[in-house]
Amino acid sequence: MSRLLLLSSAMAGDTGYLGYARPLIRDFLGAIPTPATQALFIPHSSVSRSFDTYLENVRTALDLGGITLESLHDSDDPGAAICHAEALIVGGGNTFALVSRLYELGLMDIIRKRVGEGLPYIGWSAGANIAGPTLCTTNDMPIVEPPSFRTLELVPFQINPHFTAGKSAGHHGESREERLTEYLRLNPESRVIALPEGTALQREGDRLELLGDQDAWLFTAQGVQVLPAGQPCNGLIGANRDP
Repeated sequence: MSRLLLLSSAMAGDTGYLGYARPLIRDFLGAIPTPATQALFIPHSSVSRSFDTYLENVRTALDLGGITLESLHDSDDPGAAICHAEALIVGGGNTFALVSRLYELGLMDIIRKRVGEGLPYIGWSAGANIAGPTLCTTNDMPIVEPPSFRTLELVPFQINPHFTAGKSAGHHGESREERLTEYLRLNPESRVIALPEGTALQREGDRLELLGDQDAWLFTAQGVQVLPAGQPCNGLIGANRDP
């Protein structure tokens, strides 16, 4: 039974770092049938700050009480750390760096298998993006070249975090909608859920719910559909139609 909490971002508006996410993460971890006493943080999307700094920032912001937050980068055996984890938390940053490092450590298949067995998974921004079949709908600069664009396939649709609609005045590049439409033109069997900041997807087995007070968007080759805030969207986790 898959248990996922996929957050668009670490911040929303002026709520501060992980401010809006904190109660969602606490509720999610508190609802585990066997409550977790330890969560494993994966800071490997970080580029501009050290993994140690990232870990301490998250520890302070989340303040998980009785749940100890350890980090993958402190482990001498990352594969064993994943296997023994009681919950995974994957932070945001650069998706290409994150995917490249997970492949280098040989962890992509291990994480996929463990989460498929029921290991709770929490990710924001890049950490949410890699829950889909590929990283192809990230917003990030390809600062490194991973061995593959294939990611964890924990949900059967692509995710676009930090979604913003339209263009700012005077901007002549493509809007986010235009970029996602281009992706679907060449990948017509895919589906993309675009998550505005402050929203999240929570999966409990066959149940999928959009959390937050804003609507999200479902992009397909046939057009765009609004996903209402706070509503179930279970039909999106049927058969995997993505490459």
